[in-house]
Amino acid sequence: MKVVQIGVGGWGKNHSRVLSEFGVLSAICDTNSQRAEKFGKKYSVNFYNSFENLLEKEKFDAALVCTPTFTHSDITTRLIENKKHVFVEKPMTYLSEDGQNLVDLAKRNNVILTCGYIERFNPAVASVKDFLKSKKYGDLIRLEFYREHRMPQHIKDVGVIYDTSVHDIDTAMWLFDETPEVVYAIAGKINHEHEDFATIMLGFKDNKTATISSNWITPIRVRNFNAVCTEARIFSDFITQEIRIETDNGTENPKNVKAEPLSLEIKNFLDSIEGKNDLLVKPEQAVNVTKIAEAALLSSQKGTPIYLDLR
Repeated sequence: MKVVQIGVGGWGKNHSRVLSEFGVLSAICDTNSQRAEKFGKKYSVNFYNSFENLLEKEKFDAALVCTPTFTHSDITTRLIENKKHVFVEKPMTYLSEDGQNLVDLAKRNNVILTCGYIERFNPAVASVKDFLKSKKYGDLIRLEFYREHRMPQHIKDVGVIYDTSVHDIDTAMWLFDETPEVVYAIAGKINHEHEDFATIMLGFKDNKTATISSNWITPIRVRNFNAVCTEARIFSDFITQEIRIETDNGTENPKNVKAEPLSLEIKNFLDSIEGKNDLLVKPEQAVNVTKIAEAALLSSQKGTPIYLDLR
């Protein structure tokens, strides 16, 4: 299999490393010529500063797209039209309508399309998912997410909701195994052009909720969540992959095997191309995340809840 990496900036350089480790990286493309050359030479593959040149000169099976959000739709459309399998970093598109168009196009061209919602591949999150499915600690009634740090330097075109909160929107739907019925959000900006802090509440059926708190203000990197169940409170840290469970009988610290989520995520994409497994992140689910992000922005602007009809 031959896979190209499009965009080797802030996060894309990590994708190129993993693809090289898997032995499938065949070319690199970045509009920054120096960056393209740097990573092309580092991994001994062809490199381009033009997407058009890449399409014209390279033979490949799949692509990973790690470019600014506003470019995702056009680049992915061209790739799918050329019968390439595509992994797009989150969010899949800025507009949910564009995302749905990509889903339909991928089906017509019989190619695999997925999106980089990496926390599904975090071993700690997977362990919590298993606890919730088993009902070992009762029913899940509430999720609380906290994601804080300074703004990433490579993010220029979106605010904290599209860049940061979307991770937890996706994780909430995955852990509840359903879509929310209502969104209410409060957001603002202090230091940046787009919103740099936001609190989002997702309302699910039976009065179950997920609260997502994100900001680009605080200096300390925080990435954790709580799952409040009828018989326990489960805490997990996305970074350390630690899990702590508090029950009437005290505190438990279950052990789980740690692994790099990005490697697991990319392996799932590559294996699905070869028919070895199903995609963990379906493109339709990525479109729903964008719809919720759109609703969160609209809610923060109007000051009212936004009701959803997702499938």
